[in-house]
Amino acid sequence: MTARRRKAERPGEILEAAFEEFSKNGFAATRLDDIAARANVTKGTIYVYYSNKEVLFETMVRELMTPVIAEVEALMAMEATDAEAVLRAFMKFIYANVAADRQCLELMRLLLLESERFPHLSHEHFTQFVNPMQLKLQDCLNELADKGLIRKAPALSLTDLISGPAVALNVWRLLFPFAGAIDTDEHMEAALDLFLNGLLPRD
Repeated sequence: MTARRRKAERPGEILEAAFEEFSKNGFAATRLDDIAARANVTKGTIYVYYSNKEVLFETMVRELMTPVIAEVEALMAMEATDAEAVLRAFMKFIYANVAADRQCLELMRLLLLESERFPHLSHEHFTQFVNPMQLKLQDCLNELADKGLIRKAPALSLTDLISGPAVALNVWRLLFPFAGAIDTDEHMEAALDLFLNGLLPRD
């Protein structure tokens, strides 16, 4: 590996090390020395790219959120023509970005733990991910209801109910890591079944 390529990869390696340390210790207890040791760089090297621990933490969280924001933009093109297809697409998106892997879990943990210290990060997560997704889902559900493809049920105005199972799954994993693994796909299919049977027109 050339020195130039190694230098280009260094910020990402520092962010990966920061993710591990912040996830393990939280913001306050994490030391830049430990991040530097994990990234195999000097503490001074961190300051070349990030002026302080706060900037490093904010950059790391935004890096975790960036792929999610791109997927939200892709979701905006969905048309409301089939109830199951719409609900499945949204629930797959929500589960994939809330409950699919360790990064999703740790992002939620960090946003919860550090929301008072970094309220703007929670606000960014809401405005760039949560709110656009909810508004698009609201539009799709209303359009499906207008077409008679689903009932005009009270749940249509509470789109957080649809994201709720994925959030609840992550909270369960955070609180009870010893309770045994829960299959994410099975959990999503069960939640989807509940919503479909609750929203589809009744004979």
